[in-house]
Amino acid sequence: MEPVIIVLIILVVLVFIALIKTIQVIPQASAAIVERFGRYTRTLNAGLNIVVPFIDTIRNRIDLREQVVPFPPQPVITQDNLVVNIDTVIYYQVTDARAATYEVASYIQAIEQLTVTTLRNIIGGMDLERTLTSREEINAALRGVLDEATGKWGIRVNRVELKAIEPPTSIQDSMEKQMRADRDKRAAILQAEGVRQSEILRAEGEKQSQILRAEGEAKAAALRAEGEAQAVRTVFEAIHAGDPDQKLLSYQYLQMLPKIAEGDANKLWIVPSEIGDALKGLSGAVGNFGSSLGGNGASGGTVPAQERREKPSID
Repeated sequence: MEPVIIVLIILVVLVFIALIKTIQVIPQASAAIVERFGRYTRTLNAGLNIVVPFIDTIRNRIDLREQVVPFPPQPVITQDNLVVNIDTVIYYQVTDARAATYEVASYIQAIEQLTVTTLRNIIGGMDLERTLTSREEINAALRGVLDEATGKWGIRVNRVELKAIEPPTSIQDSMEKQMRADRDKRAAILQAEGVRQSEILRAEGEKQSQILRAEGEAKAAALRAEGEAQAVRTVFEAIHAGDPDQKLLSYQYLQMLPKIAEGDANKLWIVPSEIGDALKGLSGAVGNFGSSLGGNGASGGTVPAQERREKPSID
């Protein structure tokens, strides 16, 4: 009985192993290559799959999702004989699991080598300045070559990116000096433009200020002249309304004489001819005033001649 039990146990174990090998569960976005006696039979897609145990074998499981592979820096010589190191990143996706398994031994290594050779061909026709400023052009050219070459491998290259382009150290120093000089130049130009604009604005402000000041002075002078004219007109009208005689005018002339003679610098001054006429009129008025005083004294009493001689004469 014991040998029979052992045989039954062995059979149960073999059946269990066979069931495990028969039922294959493939995850989503994956595929599996099935070979029968070393020959490709079919491709298992995502889900539950049944295979013949001990006859069918799973050769390879492939991820069908988009993959990202960064490649190490590659030295590339430009058209002007400068060596630059370029880092690339490839975005690819397996579209045919059978071709990716049987058409190429290692599609990752193949893509890397193809990327290096294509980069050398593209960068070899560009100088350093164009290489640094034409990333989109390089990406498009590299992607076109890689997509065409990897199509037969069941690979689709979706994107190619240049992660870094590093020129030699001496060239980097020269570029930094040139960029610094350009920035200093732009800063000096901007500063000069600012000073120029400031001077223009200041000159415009001063011009406008002078114009407004001149207009204000002109208006003030006009108002002052108008006020003086009004004052003269008022005085003239008052004089004519009062109808002054020759005596009043003569008295006003005499009052203006001290003001004409004021000041240390007045060495010589000219007396108008009208002042003589005014003095004559004033002296006549004073004489008439004295005669009236004398007549009043004679009527009131006789004044001694000696007392009249002691009185000061009127100048």
